[in-house]
Amino acid sequence: MKTQVILAAGGQGSRLNASIPKSLVLLKGKPLLVFSLEVFELCPLIDSVIIVAPEQKLSDVERAVGDFSYTKVNRVVPGGMRRRDSVANGLKALNRETEIVLIHDAARPLISLKLLEQSIIACQKESAVITAVPIKSTIKRVNSENLFVESTLDRRLLWEVQTPQVFQKHLIVNAHREYPDMDVTDDAYLVEMTGQPVRVIPGSYRNIKITTPEDLVVAASLMDQSDTILAEARGADD
Repeated sequence: MKTQVILAAGGQGSRLNASIPKSLVLLKGKPLLVFSLEVFELCPLIDSVIIVAPEQKLSDVERAVGDFSYTKVNRVVPGGMRRRDSVANGLKALNRETEIVLIHDAARPLISLKLLEQSIIACQKESAVITAVPIKSTIKRVNSENLFVESTLDRRLLWEVQTPQVFQKHLIVNAHREYPDMDVTDDAYLVEMTGQPVRVIPGSYRNIKITTPEDLVVAASLMDQSDTILAEARGADD
């Protein structure tokens, strides 16, 4: 089934104290969005990629992408005021023959090839699939006015949602069309509102989202650990 990626790269990076879009902030010397694009290039189940970026920074994103030899980047299109508006613009740019849409945040540079393939294969069967990890910490519902605890939630039922999120094309397009004004940070919620069941598959605790400067440090450390493990494995094979 023809699979196309919408890479959401429209974040402004305000909590990173950055003067450039988050997707262009450097991690280990490369713009954040490059790490996802590298994995998309390696995934045989992905046919092409649409990048959604801030309208005033399209040329900067195109230039950053042009510095690398990515054959799957199809288009770079302008984002909108909200994340859901940006994704909607990406949906409008999909190829006609596309059957599956994978939506991923450029702010998650540690996406793995294995997780990409698992989510796409699951979507071919389940129609709507999200990646998530079980919550580790105790979560309490707190009154927003007086800050008193109202209840302690059962963490066994709570999962932290990540991207990629993968949908059969007609489902995500129809969900955006049916709820055009609903402000959501999660595309799956729109699909849920239509009554479509959404399947969860285990994500990865390494698949962190870059939000603050501290996250960049953590991501770099995780990448260094991966490089060390890979080098040790290669040495064992020699």
